[in-house]
Amino acid sequence: MGRLAEIGGLNRSMDRGSDPKHTAGMDSDSDPGQAEVALAYQRFEPRAYLRNNYAPPRGDLSNPDGVGPWKLRCMAQVFATGEVSGQVLIDIGSGPTIYQLLSACAHFEDITMTDFLEVNRQELGLWLREEPGAFDWSVYSQHVCLIEDKGESWQEKERQLRARVKRVLPIDVHKPQPLGASGLAPLPADALVSAFCLEAVSPDLPSFRQALYHITTLLRPGGHLLLIGALEESWYLAGEARLSVVPVSEEEVREALVCSGYEVRDLRTYIMPAHLRTGVDDVKGIFFAWAQKIEVQV
Repeated sequence: MGRLAEIGGLNRSMDRGSDPKHTAGMDSDSDPGQAEVALAYQRFEPRAYLRNNYAPPRGDLSNPDGVGPWKLRCMAQVFATGEVSGQVLIDIGSGPTIYQLLSACAHFEDITMTDFLEVNRQELGLWLREEPGAFDWSVYSQHVCLIEDKGESWQEKERQLRARVKRVLPIDVHKPQPLGASGLAPLPADALVSAFCLEAVSPDLPSFRQALYHITTLLRPGGHLLLIGALEESWYLAGEARLSVVPVSEEEVREALVCSGYEVRDLRTYIMPAHLRTGVDDVKGIFFAWAQKIEVQV
């Protein structure tokens, strides 16, 4: 009974904003650069993106020096501190992926996933509802269970994540209210997670910084942001779509976090090795940031 109600809620959430122009936020007063990015994303192909980045060779988790194990370790290590927990977590720009929440789901009761594109929200729905044809994340779930070493099975891990994702909503990080005024997600959140979103949907560095400021309004003072993104990347492929990315450096990420009112708790970088530079993008490396929203003293 509870599962049926939850699935129904997910369906309703993912159906909102199904018109592509509405989903992309291409309203009449939008910034021309942002509108151009939104238009380009209408050609985004989730399955091509997943094949390029989450199937071998980048999706080979057997090599501990690979990019996949590095990202999963970063997340697991932060959550192992016990400092990042609470009731409400929002994943900003989930895309068609769930790996970024595998360590988080044990620490939050209410998780909201979000994405700009209806096709990505549909892809997430396939996995959340365990439907045929959903992308198989079990290798990632197994790896997280291995590094967390809590004696949990990967099936238990996936069941917990599915149970705690309460809704999948449209989002536009370029709007002052990224989730709109609908009130569908509980706010403020205790924590935010965002992976490969802000730099990928921003036409320039000021837009990246403004998008970071916008999502920060969703977070309570003292709350935590876990941010993963590309370093010095200018484009990537997702099927027929060749999408522009604003190249950012480690120092530019740090400065943007400080300007948005965060204390940077940790900032790590990973240099993409030659064998993982597969021609699907020009990424030079990956950053992982753990930042805490500063509480204003009255």
